[in-house]
This record gives sequence, structure tokens and C-alpha cells, in this order.
Amino acid sequence: MNKAKVSVFWFRRDIRLEDNVGLFHALQSDYPVLPIFIFDDVILEQLPQDDARVSFIYESLFIINTKLETLGSSLLVKKGKTKKVWEILMQEYEVQEVFWNKDYEPYAIARDSFIADELKSNNIKSYSFKDQVIFEESEITKADGLPYTVYTPFKNKWLDNYKTNTPVTEYNTEDYFAHFCKLKFEFPIIEAIGFIMSSIKVKPHNLTQIKTYQETRDFPAIDATSYLSPHLRFGTVSIRKLVLWAAKTNAVFLSELIWREFFMQILFHFPKVVTQNFKSSYDGIQWRNNEDDFEKWCSGNTGYPMVDAGMRELNATGYMHNRVRMVVASFLCKHLMISWQWGEAYFAQKLLDYDLSANVGNWQWAAGTGCDAAPYFRVFNPTIQMKKFDEKAIYVRKWIPEFDLGYVAPMVEHAFARDRAIATYKAGIVK
Repeated sequence: MNKAKVSVFWFRRDIRLEDNVGLFHALQSDYPVLPIFIFDDVILEQLPQDDARVSFIYESLFIINTKLETLGSSLLVKKGKTKKVWEILMQEYEVQEVFWNKDYEPYAIARDSFIADELKSNNIKSYSFKDQVIFEESEITKADGLPYTVYTPFKNKWLDNYKTNTPVTEYNTEDYFAHFCKLKFEFPIIEAIGFIMSSIKVKPHNLTQIKTYQETRDFPAIDATSYLSPHLRFGTVSIRKLVLWAAKTNAVFLSELIWREFFMQILFHFPKVVTQNFKSSYDGIQWRNNEDDFEKWCSGNTGYPMVDAGMRELNATGYMHNRVRMVVASFLCKHLMISWQWGEAYFAQKLLDYDLSANVGNWQWAAGTGCDAAPYFRVFNPTIQMKKFDEKAIYVRKWIPEFDLGYVAPMVEHAFARDRAIATYKAGIVK
């Protein structure tokens, strides 16, 4: 039996058919395109059976497969160790070329390099493309070619390049949909992947919310967020579409998209930040790392309403408002003197929009140990933050039903915690 000659497009952090750079190029290859997705055991084995992000990926792939079926094609979904999956694919098909979009996280870089070498050893060409960013790791650098480690000059250079050197266009992949191979695969049930559907759902994104972003962004009681972050994380929306929209609509929101690329290039150039302080001078800080205190923080029982509301929202929905994220992160690191790595790991378990570079970057920002971070002596007062951004306690009451019934006393007094944090940082920072 003759094996089908195909080009393969490998979906990863780009789960969409429209405006997909790697897919656009794959569909113009000389062979019909076999679209695949691999549920990677290395990633899956770290997750609970009802992980909401796996459910979202599964549902997004189902949408893609439904569309492909209307074209007489379908999506091949595999599960296993990536190397083994590719060995099987090369046995079952006469793979001519493989296309994918780049991923800039350390595990993904190593994985892709290995797979590219395996393909090359089998005389199969592979091509990778920039898709999830406007500018990748070495396109925005200082004059000497070194990466920026401070956001504002990075942003200024990014904007200058965007305006003068790099027109951003969308890729009309739909013009080439006829080039998908006409092979039919049974779409697996989620249980076959080893998971069950989560009750926690990713919300549809809403671009109209961007128009008033700068006016409403700090008030968690106002349901005015775009809900774009999980969609950006898994590529169900195009970054080019978002940037083109934001550039015309709201400069503050565009700045947030640039922050995303800043943290991604920091992770690429300084992979140690996954587990270590960007500022090694902060390595001497003596964290308390009290497990009982950490559990109170995780469960939303610290006695500080805004902190507790944020953690309860996270636990129940997988979302947390950005302003509240800063408050809860500062509280963990500075009020409780628990290392940012503990908080980062907990957010990694819970956040629907969990992104390694942003999570590590923002946690180190809150702890004061990262690049362009908040100074160590900046300690958010959760009570004042609530008065400023949730004055009528609308957000707090939503997540803390017992708030008006005599709420539990704070687990640590703010002035004491602030003084302790500053003294501990001063003693631990190497000059």
C-alpha cells in the first residue's frame, strides 16, 4: 500500500485556521497538508484530570476539526511523547515537509530543535515561522545588539520599528483551504486523552472593551476586561489582528501587548528567570516560606478582603483581575515573606491564561527581584488598594459572601509586615 505524500502543519500555540503564518506557508507547499495536534505527555503529566486549559484546547481543536470536515478534511489528533508521535507519523505517511510556528519557551525550543534534527535525519525539511509575536527575540535590541532589560526603552524601540519598518499584515490562509489533504480521522473523546471536561470555562473575548481600557482597567467590580489573555496564550486569536486593532483604538492596551513581548524576550535571553531571580543580588533574601500562611493565601483567608476576593476568584474561575493580581502577589512576597516561586507555581496551576514568561516576569516584578521591577520598598497596602479601586466593596462582596457578617481579622498587621519586609530585603540584598 502506497503511503500518502504530505506536508504536515503542526498546531501548537496557534489553535486557529485564520491568519496563521505557518499554516499559510504550509498550504502553499507542493503537497496536500495534513494538519496535526499533539497532546504532549511531558506537559500533560503535570496537570490535573479536569484541567480547564486542556478542556479549552480540546474544544478549540474540535472547532477547527468541524471546519476542516466541511472542506473534506480533518485534524489528526495524537497523544504521547512528541518524539514517539513523530516516529509513527513518519512510518504512516511519506512526509515531505513540516511546518510550525515558533515557540520561545525553553522546553519548546529544545523540543523543536530535537524534532527538526530528527526530521532532517530522515531527509524531511522543516520550516518554522514567527506567528505569536510582532517582534521576536532579537528584533528589538539596543544599539549594541544586546537585549533590553528595562521596559520603557524596549517599548519605544518596539513602537518605532512598528511605525517605520514593519508593516503588519494578516495572512489570508482561507484562500488556500483547498490544499488540505482529503483524509478523514476520528476526533477523539477527551477521555481518550486522559482528561475530563472542566466546569471552568474560558470566556469569549470582546474587542469592544479595549476602547475604554485605560478608564476601567483598575476597577475589578467593572466587567470591562477583554478576556483576551487565554485566547492569546493558546493562539485562538491572531496577535497581528489585535495589534492592528489596538494601534488604532487604545495606546494603553497596545502597551500591555508590548509588555507581553518584553517578557517573552527576557525569558528567551535569560532562561534562568524560570526558577531564579533576574537580579542575582536578591538571592540572599531570607524568605519565611511558612506553609500555613501560604495555605491561607491560596484559599483566600488572609483577612484582607481584596486579597481574599482575588484568590477566591482565581480558584473558582481561573481568572483574576490584573489590579488584584498585583495586590495578591505583593501581599504574598512582602506581607508574608513567601518567595515568588511559590506564588508563580500556584498561579501556573490555576490561571486560564498561564503563560510562563508573563507569569515569571510579573511575579518577579511584584517581588522586586526581576528586570524593571517594582522597588523592594514598595509594599502595596491591601486596605488602601481596596478603598481606591473597590470603594463600595462590590467586587469583594461578590467573592466573599461573609464580608458583612464580621470578617476575619487580618493574619498580619500591615505596618508590621511592611517594616519586616523592608528590613529583610535590606539585609538580604548584596550590594
